[in-house]
Amino acid sequence: MKRMLPVLIALGAALIGMLSLLPQPSAEPVLDSAERVILVGAPGLRWDDVSPVETPTLWAFARKGSVGALTVRSGRSPTCPVDGWLTLGAGNYARGGPDPVDGVCPLTYPTLVRTDAGAKLDKSEHDAIVEDNKEHTAGVELGALSESARCTAAVGPGAAVAAARPFGRIDRYAPEAGPGMRELLDACVLSFVDLGTIDGEGTERIVAARQADAVLAAVLATRPERSLVIVAGLSDTGDASRLHVVVAQGPGFGPGWLSSPSTGREGYVRLIDLAPTALRALGRPVPGQLFVGAAANPSAGRPTDVDDAVGRLADADRLAGAQRRVSTLFFAGLTVAQLVLFVLVFLMLRRDTVDERVCWALTAAAVAVPAAMVTDIVPWWRASRPGLSFVLIFAAVLGLVTAATVRLTRGSGALGPLGGVTGAVAFAVGVDVLTGARLQLDGVTGYSALAGGRYTGIGTIGLGVFVGAVLFAAASVAQRVGRSWRPVVVAVIGTVAVVTVGSPHFGADAGGAVGFTAGVCVAAAMSSGGWLTGRRLSWAVVAASALTVAFALIDLNRPVDRRGSVGRFLAHIGDGTSGLVVNRNGASSVVTTLTSPLTLLVIGGVAFLWLAQVRAWGGLRRVFGLFPAVRGAFAGTVVASLLAGVVDGVGLNVLGAALAVVLPLTVLALLRVRIGTTPDRPIRERLPV
Repeated sequence: MKRMLPVLIALGAALIGMLSLLPQPSAEPVLDSAERVILVGAPGLRWDDVSPVETPTLWAFARKGSVGALTVRSGRSPTCPVDGWLTLGAGNYARGGPDPVDGVCPLTYPTLVRTDAGAKLDKSEHDAIVEDNKEHTAGVELGALSESARCTAAVGPGAAVAAARPFGRIDRYAPEAGPGMRELLDACVLSFVDLGTIDGEGTERIVAARQADAVLAAVLATRPERSLVIVAGLSDTGDASRLHVVVAQGPGFGPGWLSSPSTGREGYVRLIDLAPTALRALGRPVPGQLFVGAAANPSAGRPTDVDDAVGRLADADRLAGAQRRVSTLFFAGLTVAQLVLFVLVFLMLRRDTVDERVCWALTAAAVAVPAAMVTDIVPWWRASRPGLSFVLIFAAVLGLVTAATVRLTRGSGALGPLGGVTGAVAFAVGVDVLTGARLQLDGVTGYSALAGGRYTGIGTIGLGVFVGAVLFAAASVAQRVGRSWRPVVVAVIGTVAVVTVGSPHFGADAGGAVGFTAGVCVAAAMSSGGWLTGRRLSWAVVAASALTVAFALIDLNRPVDRRGSVGRFLAHIGDGTSGLVVNRNGASSVVTTLTSPLTLLVIGGVAFLWLAQVRAWGGLRRVFGLFPAVRGAFAGTVVASLLAGVVDGVGLNVLGAALAVVLPLTVLALLRVRIGTTPDRPIRERLPV
């Protein structure tokens, strides 16, 4: 019974963790229905274009409506005006027309041929767009939104593109706002209006915004009773992606934030959410197999002062733009720095010496990603030179964290820095995820709202850091207890972390939870000794598979727009489209692997570890022999990160993020095992750990 007790405790913790993953049912909001819906598009319109002086109509409209930041992802990057209109009409990631030239979007639309009351798109141009979408974006049906309504009307050439039915016909059409607008908007339950494109900079942009505001004033003056009007900046106009304007005002949509179940983040909406929002407002069924978004909802909490609300949305746009530029340079620099550091350690080990400065550098390398997370607390993106501002603040934070870590772990033994740093990092990331993941969205080490893929929960980098930190922190604790209790310690700590990652209320990453479960099983099995055998790996894969099936079956019973990645994949298996998903994820993994700097970090780190393991001067074998729980944590981190990267379609990024934290700490532990904590001593002069 004594020998079974640890096993029973571990199984009980795992069972409680799996039960905690059960999604809680959430009631659908009940909104007033509208008799008409008018979708008003202004490609390029951003929140920094909106002001009470230049756009008074839009400003007053925003005061009375629900506002949000719109991500304009389409079937092509960048999303040009024609792509935005096509995506709006399809309710799916669509594309069309000529490609951008030197990052500049073409501002033209397909040729229109007028008919008696409406119009139609030129057949050859429309057929070319249809074929282009079939080739690049499977599952898109152009004009799916219009097909869901008996009659549609369009004002302007861009609106005609969105209102066109699958065969290119627009029921009712007017080239511009003018006399007869009231009759046109009243004739159909669904209408589209083109305010014009907001492009350029300075005076040119201000003039375009004023003209769009004047057209909006004409639309609002002639809108039918009980109509819902949605104004959206449908696209970018160049290669720099931005967040855009979205405002909904009418039955069910009053002053507040505009949010969507597809983002799960208050105040954020995707372009693909507008089509289901329109149909739900009209009381029409949403074709779930064609629309990939979710109907947007109003939510409370918006500041009563519209100036404050608009300022927050404009600030979110500035942050999203700055994050993308800084994040790329940060990870490139981190990869180069760590690879250079591993070369220096390699040379030192060959020469039987250790420099204290290298130990400091290893500590700094290990805390670099967490320090970047802390830096995001400071609004560096508001500076006139955001990149330089981030570098200066990050350097200060990194220096303070490194100095504090070295001071607190001095003389603490070989596992002092490893256990202390990973424990602190796991705690910090866990608290952030449990409290809303504020440092994940548009953080330098987080995910970008502009990508349109994730808005809540834990991101790819955060997942890798969390997996590595949790498993190594658990291993450090497990080394301090008896051999038979080590698997229990790792299993219990790992289960809490798996729940944090997989719960739809916190980490919201079912794929990450699947990989993490396998990693925890491997780490727990190896913590008491031994290597990663085929049997242990098989048990880990079985456990992860069981969690996958259980979670997917539960997730499948949730509403379509609230399903996680595992539940959506099971649904694709049911409707026969799983092959497309597998191919898309596989292609995504390949592209990410080939383009991410973290891939180089993985290759370089694995090469260094192999040399340190097989060469007598390396000392890694001795570290793993002294601390079997650390060996288990390393194997578990690799298994969990690789599996999560495959499921989530992010290549080696999860593993790269994990190694960026745990690999420098492992090397530091190796040095401490070989020479103790005294620097500048020949390795052959062994000191007690």
